[in-house]
Amino acid sequence: MGFFDKLKKGLNKTRENLTNKIEKLVIGYADIDEDFLDELEETLIMADVGVQTTDKLMKAVRKGIKKKEINSPEDLKPFLAKEIAEILNAGEDTTRTAENGPTVMLVIGVNGAGKTTTIGKLASYYREQGKSVMLAAADTFRAAAIDQLEVWAQRSGAQLIKHEEGSDPAAVAYDAVKAAVARKIDMLIIDTAGRLQNKSNLMQELEKINRVIGREIKGAPHETLLVLDATTGQNAISQAELFTKAAPISGVVLTKLDGTAKGGVVIGIKSQLSMPVKWIGVGEGVEDLRPFVAEDFAKALFA
Repeated sequence: MGFFDKLKKGLNKTRENLTNKIEKLVIGYADIDEDFLDELEETLIMADVGVQTTDKLMKAVRKGIKKKEINSPEDLKPFLAKEIAEILNAGEDTTRTAENGPTVMLVIGVNGAGKTTTIGKLASYYREQGKSVMLAAADTFRAAAIDQLEVWAQRSGAQLIKHEEGSDPAAVAYDAVKAAVARKIDMLIIDTAGRLQNKSNLMQELEKINRVIGREIKGAPHETLLVLDATTGQNAISQAELFTKAAPISGVVLTKLDGTAKGGVVIGIKSQLSMPVKWIGVGEGVEDLRPFVAEDFAKALFA
């Protein structure tokens, strides 16, 4: 099964929650009236598209009705598909890479979102592409995170830099950057910040890591990726808002899309936070994490 088919299958629950409900709504009404529009608004909110994004889409629908782009309920699905695709296509989705030397990725996110597993899958993805990969265990707060990363390094054929539990995360990042440059590594992926309880500490920790990395490699980190669990729906958006206050996030990795009816959160993150979704996960397998392609997502959602 190709990734698009997996994506389509993974979005089954979201499709039932969003596009299938829109279809039922269309069948139930002969004309577009206020009751129809109220039900449509409720459907979008229930699919975890988010209140702000729903408001934006409803304004577009009302404008479409005025401009005679929507003349009957049947016109609604293609219209919404186009509007959602436009939201998803806005901004830069591609992963930034270094012109010379290692590309450095910082990966952050709350524990339980699948952060360490995501790093392992990213390592496997880049190894498949023939790139050399190094992982840095700078989430030193949790011993389990270091051990888990070690397992992923072995599994993917990546190199690993680690210190003891409780070490200074910036010291791990520094050693990793030095080693990555010396060994001519293509991709350095740094695991860090698995907690949000104290934003000021997190902020200081990430600033220190950024300073250390930036001094050694110009333009690094090239990506700061935030891992979010799609099954948490609107909570994922709240988490993203909190993290953006603590760090300059360049993109989101959305995991567990296959296990949720709340896949509409992708649209909410993009629209509400103007934050690009760069990777999506639709399964447990190593090959089930892939770069996000807006057209494919919209096509799979409205399949």
